[in-house]
Amino acid sequence: MSTPEVRFVELFKSWLVSLPHDLKIAFEAMDDENLPRSSREIAVGAIMYVVSPNDFVSDRNEAVASFADDTVMLRLALREVVNTSGEDGTAFAARFPELFEGLDADLEVCRGIMGELMTWLEKKVAGLKNQTYKGKKIKTCLDNEEAREELYEDGLGFRTDYPVDDKIIGDKLKKASTVTDVMRKRKAEELRAQTGA
Repeated sequence: MSTPEVRFVELFKSWLVSLPHDLKIAFEAMDDENLPRSSREIAVGAIMYVVSPNDFVSDRNEAVASFADDTVMLRLALREVVNTSGEDGTAFAARFPELFEGLDADLEVCRGIMGELMTWLEKKVAGLKNQTYKGKKIKTCLDNEEAREELYEDGLGFRTDYPVDDKIIGDKLKKASTVTDVMRKRKAEELRAQTGA
């Protein structure tokens, strides 16, 4: 196994384990009124993307890999939040060095292994603002206390029921193709859904 692949696998193992914690950071961004409204909307879209049950790859036996796109999307979205928020974004990133320090370099490792799959996910970041969750738009989740509360509850439920830990990952994730194969399948499913093929 090549060194970039080893690094990629190690990176994904740590990202998958920290997904519930990283989701909390997205909630922090959603609630941070110093951040521009547009950046907070990206954070809400990322939360919806992660907690939405229809996002998961259909093969539930691949639980580990089925969260792979969530881990990358969340990081891409949080990078976008920080990069489009000026000084307030820099201040926000400084509160969570465990996620933001080295993030650009880590995402480049992913790009090296994932290629066009990374481009596909990056394009999806712009569409996060158009997400709906349980029939509610992002604006509703930011402005309506009840909708926001429901999203919090579902985020908490996601973190509580999250089926991945170090041991499971150690058993399931040994090579990069475990992640990339599932993402390719996901991309193909999405394309079929869009074209109605």
